[in-house]
Amino acid sequence: MPPSFHREPGPSMARLFVFLIALFCASTASAVSLLRDAGMERALDELARPILNAAGLSPSRVRVLVVDEDSLNAFVIDGNTIYLHSGLILRLGRAEQLQAVIAHEAAHIANGHISRRMANMRNASRAAALGIALAAAAGAAGADGQAVAGIAAGTAGSAQRVFLGHTRAEEAAADQSSIRYLLRAGIDTRGALEVVDLFRGQEALSASRQDPYNRSHPLTTDRYRTLQSLVDANPGGDGGDEADYWFARAKGVLSGFKRAPGWTLRRATGSSDVARMRRAIAHHRNADSKRAISEVQTLVGARPNDPYFRDLQGQILLENRQFDSAVQAYSRAVQLAPNNALILGSYGRALLAKNTASSNRQALDVLIKARSRDGRDARILRDLGLAYSRAGNNGMAALSGAERAALRGRIQDAGTLARRAAGLLPRGSAGWQRAQDIIRTAELVVQ
Repeated sequence: MPPSFHREPGPSMARLFVFLIALFCASTASAVSLLRDAGMERALDELARPILNAAGLSPSRVRVLVVDEDSLNAFVIDGNTIYLHSGLILRLGRAEQLQAVIAHEAAHIANGHISRRMANMRNASRAAALGIALAAAAGAAGADGQAVAGIAAGTAGSAQRVFLGHTRAEEAAADQSSIRYLLRAGIDTRGALEVVDLFRGQEALSASRQDPYNRSHPLTTDRYRTLQSLVDANPGGDGGDEADYWFARAKGVLSGFKRAPGWTLRRATGSSDVARMRRAIAHHRNADSKRAISEVQTLVGARPNDPYFRDLQGQILLENRQFDSAVQAYSRAVQLAPNNALILGSYGRALLAKNTASSNRQALDVLIKARSRDGRDARILRDLGLAYSRAGNNGMAALSGAERAALRGRIQDAGTLARRAAGLLPRGSAGWQRAQDIIRTAELVVQ
């Protein structure tokens, strides 16, 4: 994917389900990939801001990121990030629907469900361990294999149902809290009902064949009925044109890079900002540089103080090897959004592409600043390693490589690079300490 919109490894789902994995002998879940784009994330932040405020959460602390998955889903695994599947965003038709999803996930954070869920997992794990111990004792006493397996499976099944009972209660509570947040923010609550309606018919089995006690969420039909009564009593307000605009921008960037360019060009008509942005992306992906540059220049001409359109302009110019022009576009974007890590990272990348002594020195300073603001962007770590290497600091270059490998889940590679960094960096320095953290983590994983 182009640098401004790209896949990055995200949090491993195994982190969240580590206790369930032990409990139910499930296979390790694969790491998810994040789709990062400064403009898309700004749009999502704008949509989330009134909801987070209504929930008593800090919009500057809680981020909304996009997972590269076509399914309809959203989740939280900590108190700092809400993850939305790309397929869900593309499927939703209006801002209020997406805001309802954000409100539901914000409720899990505000209601303390994450910490309680981890405690419930631990309790369920202990119950399952007790079942395994009883099964082992029965086996030692001469019970047949079927009986031993029955004891273990029965106890684990009971533990599973207890845990899922807790999560069903949390999901129902989150639904209710989300309606309160939408009302406080003046947002149409019918969006919540419309989202749940999308899931009706998405069940793997018909409702009559499902076991409602063996699910982490209430059955969609049950949720729909409950939400319908809440929404009928509390219809809420209208999010307004501003929410519609930010929703169109977020979805426009996502569909522009995820859908086929021809699909986008058939639909992105008119002279609006979003239409021009989508056409610029589509022409760029079609390798039609003349039209892409023309569209994005018109766009920034109409909105000269929008750093995210400048960021897109820089991307298109950089990937067409117009390095000086790309540096100018990114430099202006940084002036407009000086603390945005993704824009800073792109600016540093363009400076590295010029590859002069002065641009390399400037790139190192910019990329250090970008990393300090977002250590989860693997491209920034890759480019920072190159900048350190060009500066002759091989120890920090190796450390950046180690952090990037760790972020991608390649823990053994990370350990190897961290040991190399530790051997080159001054003992006790901040970089050396970071290398030690990675080394210890790698050793624990190997054990």
